[in-house]
Amino acid sequence: MQKGIKFRAYPNKQQQNLINQTLGCCRFIYNKGLAMRSDAFGRGQKIGYNQTSAMLTDLKKQDGFAFLKDVDSIALQQSLRDLDRGFKNFFEKRARHPQFKSKHNNHQSYRTLNQGDNIRIVSKYIKLPKLGYVKIKQSMEVGHINNVTVERTPTGKYFVVLNVDFEPEFRPNAGCMVGIDVGIKEFYSDSNGNTVNNPKYLEKSQRKLIREQRRLSRKQKGSNNRNKQRIKVAKVHEKITNQRNDFLQKQSTMLVSENQTICIEDLNVKGMVRNHKLAKSIASVSWSKFFTMLEYKAAWYGNDIVKVPTMYPSSQTCSCCGYRNPLVRNLAIRKWECPVCHTTHDRDTNASINILKKGLSVA
Repeated sequence: MQKGIKFRAYPNKQQQNLINQTLGCCRFIYNKGLAMRSDAFGRGQKIGYNQTSAMLTDLKKQDGFAFLKDVDSIALQQSLRDLDRGFKNFFEKRARHPQFKSKHNNHQSYRTLNQGDNIRIVSKYIKLPKLGYVKIKQSMEVGHINNVTVERTPTGKYFVVLNVDFEPEFRPNAGCMVGIDVGIKEFYSDSNGNTVNNPKYLEKSQRKLIREQRRLSRKQKGSNNRNKQRIKVAKVHEKITNQRNDFLQKQSTMLVSENQTICIEDLNVKGMVRNHKLAKSIASVSWSKFFTMLEYKAAWYGNDIVKVPTMYPSSQTCSCCGYRNPLVRNLAIRKWECPVCHTTHDRDTNASINILKKGLSVA
């Protein structure tokens, strides 16, 4: 199995300059390759990675582009491979057309491969091509490193994301099964009657975020004060993201550790965020990322994730007798009584029980 491990990096000033130069070169080559492929497509020609790689080789031979030799050559090749993957995803209708990268996008990264053990961890440092030994804060032991992504965040912090090989340890869970119904007020309710409240990190930080953004709008463009204030805004966003990711990681790990089979709804989240009244709340709660975490962790430890069809009326169906109550379409109804068997249902708990039953029937 493979997984990603993220460590905070503390490069010195010289290493920071080289990282920033590498980011700029990767962005430059990516945009060159994109322009080359777009122009060829306009002329009715079709080119791929091999032609853009040859373009990179020719550029390095020119005096005006000698700066490309100062950075990691593998990182430049990987930017062209990312471009090629972007076009494949576009042609297979999995993503939009690749866009030109901007230096004003504050979150920047590049990827390099481990070839001939040129990437390794030594004591408190990681050895990276061209950079040498970069100090890191290592929080766990790692296996064989396949590749490393070097990131620079909007707040000016640096991270290394390691793709490593690892052996998942078996987690006994007694074959338990659970159905999960996600929501906005409660993050999720399960078929065992448990509920987990939505922490609403974005909402709790909204006042501070508005205050810092308002101060940013008053700063003169291009000034040092504006850049300092931009970092303050980015720090608020960063804290919200870290809080949310920590919450999602803990909840997904707990569910996978305690249950062999987890039944979830196959929600069309992209379609749901088109509702402008709920878009902000849905984006804040991060259902898609939560489901993604459940899926890859289940793959690690041999658990089963069963997706119930999107249009299955889990909230409207009585989990006792199966009667479908169309009145429960109204989201304001949180509790209702079945007119057939007279069972009183909590909307979310009832839905999670139905999701479990449906999931087991289609598994």
